[in-house]
Amino acid sequence: MAKNDKINQQILQELTRDGRISNLELAERVGLSPSACLRRVQELERAGVITGYRAVLDRQKLGVGFATYIGVGLGEHTKEAQEAFERAMQAAPEVVECHNITGTIEYLLRVECADLPSYKRFHTDILGTSPYVTAITTYVVMGSPKDLRA
Repeated sequence: MAKNDKINQQILQELTRDGRISNLELAERVGLSPSACLRRVQELERAGVITGYRAVLDRQKLGVGFATYIGVGLGEHTKEAQEAFERAMQAAPEVVECHNITGTIEYLLRVECADLPSYKRFHTDILGTSPYVTAITTYVVMGSPKDLRA
C-alpha cells in the first residue's frame, strides 16, 4: 500500500492536472529528485492508487454536444432486474457513466449524444424498451463550470 503523505498527494494532484507531465517536471514541482519521484509514481501505480492515464476529449469537437444526467427508477428491486438493466447500459454507447445509487431511484446515468433527436432515440429505443424501467427523469446539462472527470 502506498503511503498517503503530503508529497504523494502533491504527485497525484499534479498528475490529475496533467497526466503527460514529464517525470523531471513533476519532480521539480513536488520537490523531489527525479529518481525518488519516479519510484513514488511507480509505487502509486503498483498499489492501484493510479489506475491509468486518459486523454481529456473535447466532446463538442467530436460531435457530442448534448449531455444529460438521467435518474432511473426500476419497478423490481431484484438482482435479475439490476443485472439486466446494467447489461443494457453497458451495451449503450451513449451511456458514459452508470451509477447504482441510494434514494428514491436506483440509477444515475450520464448520457452524451450528438443532439436532442439522438437523445430522444436513446430515451425511446433503449430506456423505453427496458421492461424494468418505471421512472425516467432527465436533467439536461447546460454548462459545466467545473468538471474534473478525466
